[in-house]
Amino acid sequence: MTINNKDFLKTLLILAIPMILQNLLSVGVGFADNIMVGSLGERAIAGVMVANQIQNILIMLVVGISAALVLLAAQYWGKKDIDSVKAVVAIGVKIALLIGTAITVIVLLAPEMVLGIFTDDQNVIAEGVLYIRIIAFSYIFFCVTNSLMAAMRCVEVVKIAVVVSASTLVICVILNWLLIFGNLGFPALGVRGAAISTLTARIVETLIMVVYVRFIDKRLQIRFLELIRTNKQLLADFFKYGLPVMLGDVLWGIAGAAQIAIIGRLGESAMAANSVAMMMFQLTTIIVWGVSGASAIIIGKTVGSGDYEQVKVYARKMQVTFLCVGLVASALILLLRDPFISLYYFSEETQIIARQFMTIIGISIIGTAYHAPCFVGIIRAGGDTKFVLIVDAICAWLIVLPSAFIAAFVFNMPPWFVFVCLRSDQFFKWIIALIKTNRFKWIMNLTRENV
Repeated sequence: MTINNKDFLKTLLILAIPMILQNLLSVGVGFADNIMVGSLGERAIAGVMVANQIQNILIMLVVGISAALVLLAAQYWGKKDIDSVKAVVAIGVKIALLIGTAITVIVLLAPEMVLGIFTDDQNVIAEGVLYIRIIAFSYIFFCVTNSLMAAMRCVEVVKIAVVVSASTLVICVILNWLLIFGNLGFPALGVRGAAISTLTARIVETLIMVVYVRFIDKRLQIRFLELIRTNKQLLADFFKYGLPVMLGDVLWGIAGAAQIAIIGRLGESAMAANSVAMMMFQLTTIIVWGVSGASAIIIGKTVGSGDYEQVKVYARKMQVTFLCVGLVASALILLLRDPFISLYYFSEETQIIARQFMTIIGISIIGTAYHAPCFVGIIRAGGDTKFVLIVDAICAWLIVLPSAFIAAFVFNMPPWFVFVCLRSDQFFKWIIALIKTNRFKWIMNLTRENV
């Protein structure tokens, strides 16, 4: 079967560009916080970075739930079964709300204990507690917004996410400027000001999303009562096929937190340098995740329609796109490394470590940009949810974390060497992705005939 390259790229870009813009705006929020809080000093940015590890774990949980939602709902969308799409969305929203509420309660009850998992520096913990006691209230709003955005993505409605993210960026930047530094007569609240800004933005974006889904969207037209009901058959399918997706993202989120816990015991300079390096990583991978998200929708919808030969054609063309994105991202990191570091008020030691970290990311991102969307945008979206879980679990818990722990605490290696260990899987996972993707045994239709 042949397919017109122009039509394929047009379809991919129509879905990917709004996702890329959304990712850019979302990362822009973190970037604004990073720059403004960074001007308060290394201790402040380290405290916020540690506090944000809880947010990162929540993000991975919600990303996992959203991915499971899109996995099933996109296939039913390709099958034109709207009622089943709504039922899957309802399940995803309720699970996200439950998890967000649980994490909020835990953090508010024991903030010092939670932050102590990631660092033993009491000064950093003290800064983090000021931030997390406020930001914890945003978790539930974040869960609602992102599960509803996932619902829209699975039916190929992606522009609303750009509007939501744009509003968040504008609110955060303005309120950060007012509340962190005390401009225009507002109190100078430091890291607490950054937390209030983010909380306000989360509330606004949730309101926008709820209004859009309830009154503007014409594809699903979800009503509140439809979110309350639960289809038992689809609930079973959600956990059967979605649990490996959710578990994989949760394990990866926990592994990421464990990595921060290792870096967090290498000193304030290493923590601050890691914060800057990972911000650059996020900025340059927005295209990766945008293309990956678009690929997941296309693959899921096509598998649901039953046209498996078309799925193979799409998968081959997508792999070329992933590789090109990786090369561009690598070049950007290496070219912008020094100007990016100069934006921060860091000591010479921290600047050196940040430069080393960014160089490592700049090289490894080529592999990341290929294997990550292959795993998430093709293999997992095509129906094989367990394979990605197995690969990620083995790499994170048997290779990455043990090697970094030994390097840091047994051999007392320098921070850059520990960072290489933490990124080691990015240098070989692309080989696994290449072999698995091109065998096409991941194509599985997960829909039911009668629900």
